[in-house]
Amino acid sequence: MQSIRNIAIIAHVDHGKTTLVDKFIHYSKLFRENQQFDDLILDSNDLERERGITIVSKNVSVRYKDVKINIIDTPGHSDFGGEVERVLKMADGVVILVDAFEGPMPQTRFVLGKALQLGLKVVLVVNKVDKPNCRPDEVHEAVFDLMFNLEANDEQLDFPTVFGSSKQGWMGPDWDKPTEDISYLLDVIVEHIPPAPNNEGDPQMQITSLDYSSFVGRIAIGRVHRGTFKEGAQLGLCKSDGSVKRARVKELQVFEGLGRQKVTEVSSGDICAITGLEDFEIGDTITLFENPEPLPRISVDEPTMNMLFTINNSPFFGKEGKFVTSRHLRERLFKEMEKNLALRVESMGSEDKFMVFGRGILHLSVLIETMRREGYELQVGQPQVIFKEGEKGERLEPIEILVVDVPEESAGKVIELVTQRKGDLLVMEPRGDLQHLEFNIPSRGLIGLRSNVLTATQGEAVLSHRFKSYEPHKGAIPGRINGSIISKGTGVATPYALDRLQERGRFFVDPSEELYMGMVIGEHSRPGDIVVNLQETKKLTNMRASGTDDNVRIAPKINFSLEESMEYIQKDEYLEVTPLTLRIRKIYLDENERKRNSKEMEMA
Repeated sequence: MQSIRNIAIIAHVDHGKTTLVDKFIHYSKLFRENQQFDDLILDSNDLERERGITIVSKNVSVRYKDVKINIIDTPGHSDFGGEVERVLKMADGVVILVDAFEGPMPQTRFVLGKALQLGLKVVLVVNKVDKPNCRPDEVHEAVFDLMFNLEANDEQLDFPTVFGSSKQGWMGPDWDKPTEDISYLLDVIVEHIPPAPNNEGDPQMQITSLDYSSFVGRIAIGRVHRGTFKEGAQLGLCKSDGSVKRARVKELQVFEGLGRQKVTEVSSGDICAITGLEDFEIGDTITLFENPEPLPRISVDEPTMNMLFTINNSPFFGKEGKFVTSRHLRERLFKEMEKNLALRVESMGSEDKFMVFGRGILHLSVLIETMRREGYELQVGQPQVIFKEGEKGERLEPIEILVVDVPEESAGKVIELVTQRKGDLLVMEPRGDLQHLEFNIPSRGLIGLRSNVLTATQGEAVLSHRFKSYEPHKGAIPGRINGSIISKGTGVATPYALDRLQERGRFFVDPSEELYMGMVIGEHSRPGDIVVNLQETKKLTNMRASGTDDNVRIAPKINFSLEESMEYIQKDEYLEVTPLTLRIRKIYLDENERKRNSKEMEMA
């Protein structure tokens, strides 16, 4: 029997998880000497590389002193908690990575709490000790306090601590004495993380991950819990409804390095991929058909936010996308549910509208961004939080813990903005030259808050938040005060019209851009919407007068990212998403129809 360690690497966004995995891969010489490779090897899709965050968890394995170490790279953002909850089932221990200056952050707390509940052993790595102002010893104490607060047992609290810098490629017992390489950390992992248990008996494995290949179809990935799986074996698949279906293991693969290697059998403790199974879901158990013993299903936290997804029916539909019909949209959303555990999709009354439930704005925006890159056109409504009813019939809403690190001179502005949105200040303490602020805030209050805080602090604030609990409703929160500027007609925006209307507000469009009636083209400088004609051209005469032909000076348009657009739109607006463009529009494009609809709403 080979010795196996299954470890998950957990950390806050941007604390260096994927960089550390790179160093493991380089140290174990998985690449040939002459082979070219990029940094952040595991952040394989374009979105992950652009944003610098891990979205989908991935597996690799390295060999060290005759021990096979299966490494699971997990996302650090609580919006992708569904990924974390399922992959921790495959691990026997976790390596928690913490920034030597920032210390444990809210997302770290979220993932660490999940790991401690599962009884996993912990190894602490204090990373980035080469940074100026770093405080490794204080951070070590903070992690101990955090684990104590999360009710870790005595064995978990007796964790080893490793100091180092993933970027410089060294790990050691002292932060002020750099070593040559990361072998010290690998020694600690082999010594402190328990070997994967070898459970004898009938084969049993829970599917915790999916892959897809155009040659063999869907592939089930999980850790063998008990017994041995053999190629060609006839087994059973235990479904969520309690039924058991016959299944045959066509091919077995184990993770070796960055790839997978075909084998004839896999023993308990190792992580493997099985092809040939049909109609399975994450959480199903593969076991004997004659004597089925399903493992407890993976529990995933409830979604806290929903959004309406609908087909693109704007005047410009079908110009850029390949997939524009309701059938395409339905198939894509239901396919996403197979692998995205924390996502839920419900059909609405009509064929072309779907309510999509997710963990937060980032969770939903990554899905939308992925779909637009695949060639889909769609429209989404304003994000709404999900309310619940309490035991006494009271209305409950999701509350989050918001952490903001901001320069001292801007702290007052941040506190003012957050308290306007029903946030309560819990902690205010200096950290180096920054102020560390912690708030309780309703999830509703977070929508649109990030862009306001970044504007008020000249982009210097660092925000992160995590779900805390459902608590009684906090009352009305003021939304966007300024109204929208709406296009009156369809056609090309002229520089002349834009120049004349600049004092009315800020625009989202450039001269010569194509517009349609009912499209939101700017933000009004006052409350209330305004309809303007941007297609107007200058009246030409054969008389020349001094001063009338001054150069037109137009302020540059405001460019919104996808998340900013989602947070910006109002209840009566849609965000139109196509592969190349984001446009905000009114749900009712015709002005008279809008007025009629708002009157009906008031009467109702």
